[in-house]
Amino acid sequence: MCVVEGPAVLFGQIHTPSFSPGGCCVAVQSSCALDLPAAIMAAVGKVSMRLLISAALLAVCTTLFAQTPPWPPSPDHLTMPLWPNGAPGAQPNPLPEGDTTTAKDDRPAGKPVIRIGNVSNPTLTLYTPKDKNTGAAVVVFPGGGYRILAIDLEGTEVCDWLNSAGITCILVKYRVPEPGPYPQSSAPLQDAQRAVGIVRAHAAEWHIDPNRIGVLGFSAGAHLAAALSTHFDQRLYDPIDASDKLSCRPDFAVIVYPGYLALADQNFAPNADIHPTAQTPPTFLVQAEDDPVHVENSVVYFLALKNAKVPAELHIYAQGGHGYGLRRTELPVTTWPQTVEIWLHTIHVLPGQG
Repeated sequence: MCVVEGPAVLFGQIHTPSFSPGGCCVAVQSSCALDLPAAIMAAVGKVSMRLLISAALLAVCTTLFAQTPPWPPSPDHLTMPLWPNGAPGAQPNPLPEGDTTTAKDDRPAGKPVIRIGNVSNPTLTLYTPKDKNTGAAVVVFPGGGYRILAIDLEGTEVCDWLNSAGITCILVKYRVPEPGPYPQSSAPLQDAQRAVGIVRAHAAEWHIDPNRIGVLGFSAGAHLAAALSTHFDQRLYDPIDASDKLSCRPDFAVIVYPGYLALADQNFAPNADIHPTAQTPPTFLVQAEDDPVHVENSVVYFLALKNAKVPAELHIYAQGGHGYGLRRTELPVTTWPQTVEIWLHTIHVLPGQG
């Protein structure tokens, strides 16, 4: 916080404070001889102060607009509840939803992350391309260990990228915290099934091809995308409207640094609750070998897809760790979004290149 004081005469010059672009006070000097009449000097001081105050107000307003947080979504994005009458099995008197980030949390690529916790009223938010629209759509599931949702790193920033490629993005704020992945908890998978059904029900209204709706998830959200890819034939809740009569099978899936797909305490055996079949959609997987969540999650799931004869593409990088989202660094793993775009062309979700 800067304290603005009036101009002062120092060493034969009038000094007036101003604001640096970063919001800190700096001194701006105006040359003026000491023998100027006092009235003139007072007038100069008043004019300087008026200009200073105007500039300061403009700077504050500009900074506020420039730092508008990506969450909650701005009013120009449609946001709707997944469950119009409350989520199945909702607990009474839930804790308030909010950002749980602390000063000790990681800052991927040196930038902060919004970590939303205590989500009991799940929603979806529509991000429509502003220029070209290919008709393809992706339902996005942020990660967070089924405890929180990295809603910007693995949500709104993903939608910005997808929109730039002409793809409609539907960001799902699913229920967390939960005791673990399906079947320990059914709530996130219920939300995922419901979300894809709603997107198909609104496909014409949202200018989406109902046969080109995919899913993309990170970490726990990647597990959720895989769970939906293998659990779409039967809803885990009682149908409530026409959306639940439509298929919730994704047409393709992008799985980014997943967890829970290989069981570390069982020598990385495949997770029997995520069992691909011939009906599982084409899948793209990417992970770093040094991921503390274990690269075997991608490798084991890829082999299960291969055995089920599901078209799949696997990208393993030497370095990258976990939780980088789309934030570009010097590491090659962070080029994965461009590789996904190429893959979407090869499976004919996006129109052919050249």
